[in-house]
Amino acid sequence: MREEDVSAAGAASASSRLDELLVETVSGTGAHIGAVWLLDDSGQVLQMESEVGLPAPIARAWARVRTKDPVPIAVAVQERRLIWITGREHLAREFPGAALALPYHFAAALSPIRASDDVRGGFMLLWPAGRVSELTRRQRELIDGACTGIGALVREAAERGRPIVVGPRPRVLGPRPVREADPRADLVALECLNRLPEGYCVLDVDGRATLVSAPAADLLGVSPTELRGRRLRDVLPWLGDPAYEDRHRAAVLGRQVTHFIARGPGGRALSFWLYPGLSGITVRITPGTASREPSPDPVTGGDQALRVTAVHEILQLATTLARAVTAQDVLDLVADHVMPVYNVQALVILTSTGGRMRVAASRGYSRRAIDEFDGHPVIPPMPSGRPFDADKPAFFSTWAELRATYPDAIRSDGMCAWAFLPLVTSGQPVGTCILAYDRPHRFSTDERATLTALTGLIAQAFERARLYDVKHQFAQCLQSSLLPHTLPRVPGLDVAARYVPATPGMDIGGDFYDLIRLSDTVAAAVIGDVQGHDVTAAALMGQVRTAIRAHATAGATPGEVLAHTNRLLVELAPDRFTSCLYVSIDLRRHTACVAGAGHLPPVLGRPGAPGQVVDTRPGLLLGIDPGAEYVTTELPLPAGSVLALYTDGLIEEPGQDLGDSIAALAGRFRPEPGQPLHSLAESVIEPATIERRMDDIAVLLLRDARS
Repeated sequence: MREEDVSAAGAASASSRLDELLVETVSGTGAHIGAVWLLDDSGQVLQMESEVGLPAPIARAWARVRTKDPVPIAVAVQERRLIWITGREHLAREFPGAALALPYHFAAALSPIRASDDVRGGFMLLWPAGRVSELTRRQRELIDGACTGIGALVREAAERGRPIVVGPRPRVLGPRPVREADPRADLVALECLNRLPEGYCVLDVDGRATLVSAPAADLLGVSPTELRGRRLRDVLPWLGDPAYEDRHRAAVLGRQVTHFIARGPGGRALSFWLYPGLSGITVRITPGTASREPSPDPVTGGDQALRVTAVHEILQLATTLARAVTAQDVLDLVADHVMPVYNVQALVILTSTGGRMRVAASRGYSRRAIDEFDGHPVIPPMPSGRPFDADKPAFFSTWAELRATYPDAIRSDGMCAWAFLPLVTSGQPVGTCILAYDRPHRFSTDERATLTALTGLIAQAFERARLYDVKHQFAQCLQSSLLPHTLPRVPGLDVAARYVPATPGMDIGGDFYDLIRLSDTVAAAVIGDVQGHDVTAAALMGQVRTAIRAHATAGATPGEVLAHTNRLLVELAPDRFTSCLYVSIDLRRHTACVAGAGHLPPVLGRPGAPGQVVDTRPGLLLGIDPGAEYVTTELPLPAGSVLALYTDGLIEEPGQDLGDSIAALAGRFRPEPGQPLHSLAESVIEPATIERRMDDIAVLLLRDARS
């Protein structure tokens, strides 16, 4: 037997044993779904190796999970601990993203797969929610045993040079039968089902028919042989509605009895009841009792209608709202997800200040309508006999209904129906989101429930955006006020400064620069970066700049300026560090003295030649050691040469070596004779401003223009 054949056989044997451990644990713990993930070679991605009980579309969606993703299996692996989820509410609190992606009722245990001290993957089991309040000692032992056994298999396979290779798709396993079935069992079961007036068919977890009774085939209008081995929706297009697929998944994942009503091509209503089991679903089909008119809400779960398309749009909205930064971002995301689903023509978010309405963001309303809202006195509801709570959503199907509650209401752009969604966080109102329709609209129970749930999502996102706007505007104002608006003129010294804040959506930084005129022929330039990206960093930046200016004008040398400032920072902010580069330029002698505190080295450019990185001896960051000393380096600064000072936002890129980035900057820094410094500054900054910036950029260029 060839060596590669032996290797393949060994890997197959390990995979088979892994599958056995998974199925045995699912059966032994009373779970109905199980899955195994193994880490890939990078150690950053979990790949599903095999699963039992999961529908194929869901298995494919979760086949690859990054270890840094905020989902239960990734956290279990990353934190090396067992995670127990009691149900949907618990999942939503701890892992909202996963709860939105899988809005079904189940309990789950997720555990890392270990081999000695190494984590090799993750293990998952699911139970119907409510049946298992906590894991028993026996269940924990079975899970630990399975994880230990799988970890040993993975380690041994790797040591033998026959590692388990995860395929492009997870292996789908069947549940272990309780006992060997009689070959005639299917025929006996089918004969029993054919005696019943209702129709019955048996589906596997992926929805393929494995058994179809004659009454079921008659009701569906097809022969049993057409259905066997195929999904119902593939044979019967009228069962292809995503809503029906959702009911099937709810039955499989949550082990819940679910129900929906569908209509065939002839308009005949059929009622489908789905009864879940370990190996799949038994479907009971009966003639529906609905009227001849098509049902507006064909899917039911209990007594409430469910529009799956709308629900999934709202679930997706909940995840995307997390990245909203401004009020307009919030409204745009809501509009993109809600307007197409509910046929809404306009949205607006209103706040109030001093008893007057203010438009925070809008979509679909005309400029005239916005002007009518903005600044208009807040319209109180009419006191009437019927109760009205302004903190709860209100729905008005017609203009007459709205005027009955708000006699002074504004009717803009001819809208005819409205949903008022108060935005309340921590018990305090922060605004109102209004959805408007251009024709009368009857709000179904489903719409009211979904839009009411939407209110909380919008309120939280809007409040985050509002607070961010206030904080960011204050920090930007503070930082811009602390940076020099103009730089002093020094005869014989050309200067250009550029400050580029981080991309909107990022926090404010502590980058700073300054130019200090010390005499007619001597000037000091300084650039630095305070640790942190917040208001504190911006405020501390102002203190650092003031301290440096005070010591410089007092006649201190570059090293002494940094030493004095360092001692002050140790006292002011012992938990904040600052990088700084201080340069004293003597134009008469054409020299520069440089002292650094953990800052990036300057780049010196001569006309017609590539830039050179200045070899300095940077000391400790300011604010660490009160006794730190800073060495001064002197370098020639020939007439026409340009010295570039900069902060790390100009050159840092994820995964890029810092030394290589500095060398690349020096390579493209080529001052040309007579080139305006502001033009040179723009060419230096331009490559760093193309992509989304995570940090601020400060650049200060100095040219000795004295002959």
